[in-house]
Amino acid sequence: MAQNGKDTLLLLNGAVVIGTVIDTTNGVTAIKNQKDSTKNIIIENDRIFSITTANGESIMYVYDTILGNEFTIDEMRYFILGEQDAEKGFKAKGAFWGNMLLGAAGGVTGSFLCPIPPFAFTALSGLPRVKVKSSSVSNIDYIKHDTYIMGYERVARKKRKIGSLAGGGIGLGIGLGTFFILKSTNNEIQLN
Repeated sequence: MAQNGKDTLLLLNGAVVIGTVIDTTNGVTAIKNQKDSTKNIIIENDRIFSITTANGESIMYVYDTILGNEFTIDEMRYFILGEQDAEKGFKAKGAFWGNMLLGAAGGVTGSFLCPIPPFAFTALSGLPRVKVKSSSVSNIDYIKHDTYIMGYERVARKKRKIGSLAGGGIGLGIGLGTFFILKSTNNEIQLN
């Protein structure tokens, strides 16, 4: 996994950081910043699953239920794969467009309470079951592992909430803009 002589860090949230590892002591890992060589990137070791160098992969993750690390190393690897697949393949279009319509409908009323429905929709958007589509899965055998599905669902729900919030905000802005345009047009007609 090391690319171009660089080291690869796989974080517990599924993110991949590529750079040159300088130090891994005192509970943190220092990496040479590729964009600005005068600065280093510091990442807590608790956030790192593994570091891959030219010598191979070194697992930083420790299975310890007292620390809150409830998954074994293999289970955590599947969890991360689920997060990565959801990040690449899950689209929250329904949450975005649904809340955009709800926000626009609420905004057009011009009511003081018009922000409540889109924000309530956002809060509830994480509740429905997440369907793992085989087209968004990098290896169909991963679906057999519960931790893979848990990782996929975690990211999918987050993307659903963010998409819903964005859609609701945009819709609310459009709705309120429409309300004020209609109100000013109506006032101009009454003055003439």
